[in-house]
Amino acid sequence: MRRLFDRFDRAFFAEAPAERLAIVRLLVGGFALVYLCVRAVHLQRVGHLPPDGFRPVGVVSVLSAPLPLWAVRGLIGAAIAAGAAFVAGFKFRVAGPLFGALLLWVLTYRNSWGMVFHTENLLVLHVIALGLAAAADAYSLDARAARRAGSVSSTSSTSSTSVPHARYGWPLRLLCAITVTSYFIAGVAKLRNSGLDWALSDILRNYVAYDNVRKIALGDTHSPLGGALVRYGFLFPPLALASLGMELCAPLALFSRRVAVVFCGAAWLFHLGVLLTMAILFPYPLLGIAFVGFFELEKMRDLRRPRRAGPA
Repeated sequence: MRRLFDRFDRAFFAEAPAERLAIVRLLVGGFALVYLCVRAVHLQRVGHLPPDGFRPVGVVSVLSAPLPLWAVRGLIGAAIAAGAAFVAGFKFRVAGPLFGALLLWVLTYRNSWGMVFHTENLLVLHVIALGLAAAADAYSLDARAARRAGSVSSTSSTSSTSVPHARYGWPLRLLCAITVTSYFIAGVAKLRNSGLDWALSDILRNYVAYDNVRKIALGDTHSPLGGALVRYGFLFPPLALASLGMELCAPLALFSRRVAVVFCGAAWLFHLGVLLTMAILFPYPLLGIAFVGFFELEKMRDLRRPRRAGPA
């Protein structure tokens, strides 16, 4: 048992450079900030809805009545400001946790007025995890200020951040664990609701058909490709089996880099298929940002550097 715990400790607290974690912060935080800005008008519209439509979920369950419109707008504005500080790495010890909390509240408040957008869950969890980590020790205003001040602290100095350390590795492993867990839970839910019939029957085909017919009836955006493919029933059991296998095997990506690459590619193809057949967009994984914790992003700098010619 002790040997097992030692292996887990070495794997989960593997060392990583500060630059890698910082790049992940920039990508995840940048996406979250743009997402908030693009949806800001939509998010504040709930302040105009009738109060009897308010059904609080999650952290918003502490409320017994809707917030006034000025409070809704103020929280959205505060979330955007905190997001900008998160991306810039400015006062990150405050801005990091604050942005995670505000993003969770703002998106949950919107979900308390009807349909719950589960497409946002993974993004929020990633932002919270990064906000609690030392994700601004490089490529940030805090790091620049520390260098100018000649700081020699263990978390901010140039000498300490240039050396890989477990404090930069565990947040990345946590992001990966959150990612694979979310897919694994989706697979387990399929088995609990449908059993193996999910992969052996027309359940997926019926979902695609129903989703597109409903959207056509409501005048919403639908997928002509999905409507055309439902004529060919033999296509859907293999697709359902592939998606179920990807989700149930997702935790294996934590133990092998090659498996992680396969998992990320399979998950990306899954979301692409959902978009093409049901016109449901998962922008966070489709842009690949949901999977950045699996890769050594700082090495991309070496690929861009021109190689010096050797002696003739």
